[in-house]
Amino acid sequence: MSDCKNVGNLKHQRRGESSETLLDKNAILANLTIMPGQIVLDAGCGNGYMAKEFAKLTGKTGYVYALDSNTRSIEILKAETKGTIIEPFIGDITQETKLAPSSIDLVYMSTVIHGFSQSQMEGFVREAKRLLKPSGTLAIVEIKKQDTPFGPPLDVRFSPEELKQAISLIPTRLIDVGQFFYMQIFGK
Repeated sequence: MSDCKNVGNLKHQRRGESSETLLDKNAILANLTIMPGQIVLDAGCGNGYMAKEFAKLTGKTGYVYALDSNTRSIEILKAETKGTIIEPFIGDITQETKLAPSSIDLVYMSTVIHGFSQSQMEGFVREAKRLLKPSGTLAIVEIKKQDTPFGPPLDVRFSPEELKQAISLIPTRLIDVGQFFYMQIFGK
């Protein structure tokens, strides 16, 4: 973990619009192999657009947790998903959550990790490992480390190689998920 970037006390904030329209959602979903009955955590869910997609794939026997630190986003998502298999809740994935150990098949996080400090990154990895089932998957979508018309400064972004060094899980696949994005998949 010593190669992880230190971005000081930078707190991740949404300054622009959601990356939803720029991501290749079909490529993401096709490469996650979500099955009926699985339990998924969308960490940093924002407006919950991916949590809703995950719920379609897990079916009535699955469950989707939608976690975000933004109270307003979670309140809106709760109202939109009442009576569904989606459970939105306020939390911080860099700290221990209310979820049980070894209870999650997939932890998914999109365009959040570049905002983590060294200690937040360590907390995130620790919590992801705690939550994932032995055969669980961690999927991280990030903005490519190249000039883009949006996004954080290049020096806080992760290349796929830097991300592999920062996450002490087994990297299994790297997928292009849009002109400006990649998804790195890790196994436990």
